Amino acid sequence: MKKLLYRVFALIFNIAGSARLKENRVVFLAPHKGGGNDSLSVMQRYTESLKKYEVIRISSSPSSVAEALRFLFVSPVKLARAKYIFLNDNFMPMAYLRFSPDAVITQLWHGEGAFKKFGLMTDLKPDVAEIEKKAGEKLTFVICTSENVKSVYARAFGCGEEKVLPLGSPRADYLLAEHDKAEISERFYAKFPECRGKKAVLYAPTFRDDPEDDRAILSHVDAEKFRSELGDEYCLLVKLHPQVRSSGALSGAADVTDYDIGELSLICDTLVTDYSSVCMDFALLNKKCVFYAYDLEKYDASRSFCFGYEGYVPGEIAKDFDTVLNAIKNPRSDERLERFRNFNFDYFDTDNARRIADRVFG
Repeated sequence: MKKLLYRVFALIFNIAGSARLKENRVVFLAPHKGGGNDSLSVMQRYTESLKKYEVIRISSSPSSVAEALRFLFVSPVKLARAKYIFLNDNFMPMAYLRFSPDAVITQLWHGEGAFKKFGLMTDLKPDVAEIEKKAGEKLTFVICTSENVKSVYARAFGCGEEKVLPLGSPRADYLLAEHDKAEISERFYAKFPECRGKKAVLYAPTFRDDPEDDRAILSHVDAEKFRSELGDEYCLLVKLHPQVRSSGALSGAADVTDYDIGELSLICDTLVTDYSSVCMDFALLNKKCVFYAYDLEKYDASRSFCFGYEGYVPGEIAKDFDTVLNAIKNPRSDERLERFRNFNFDYFDTDNARRIADRVFG
């Protein structure tokens, strides 16, 4: 069924593509729901600030029948006439789209640096791999955050390294910008008053391929023990991945699953994660990370990483919750964090969107 919809989208696109491109049209195509402060949104806001372009945003995740019909029959026409296209994930219909040779298609991706394997580096079904490969061939540029990870992105998208531009992540423009931290905190405390006056620890695990493993994630966290040992100084926040099929909220912790991860990265003092790329945000902000990898061997066997996990992650690895608590209670400087930051990021400024725009728009 999906392939049929891809081809319907492509048929309308390819018919509409016979018309001339609109030289000032920029489409921001969002297959991945990254929120209002992801790289695609930051890049869109920067482009709008230039006041030179017709900016259109297209989401491939419609929330109603009307939106689905609009996406399938109207969006291909808008996309086909765009001179510039930015996207933040793989968009499968691209495999069947016949773009004008003058179109400039830029993959921003929704993560930074290189952590877990992704795209064509993963164990895909042959038919899915073929579609992703064909889609990757349509890309003009792939943006990454460091010269060190160019080869990873080239493999992930099946393109030559000459297409991969280490110009930085627009998301970093948001994270490193000057913010009214008091206002952001007050907005947070209004929803979670129990956290006022305490340091915030964010637990943000990623999903597993096995639904049973997903449902068991929170069983590895003892929120009552956290509160007993650290509750006077710290509060525990839990943000589950959208794909996690959990058995419910964790008693004794604040459920921030629906809260913007960008604001959480600014608010929280410490990250506890396992294999989530959210560690890139905290590393960029030079904040402490603890890696609660209680099922590392099983996860590594099924998903795997770009580099050896235990020698690469920017913080202490814990196999049990007592070790997590001890790492939070007894923070220490860790040279792994600085090494990780410098490997995955070439820039620590707020000029990332400008650099990309200068290169893409010429």
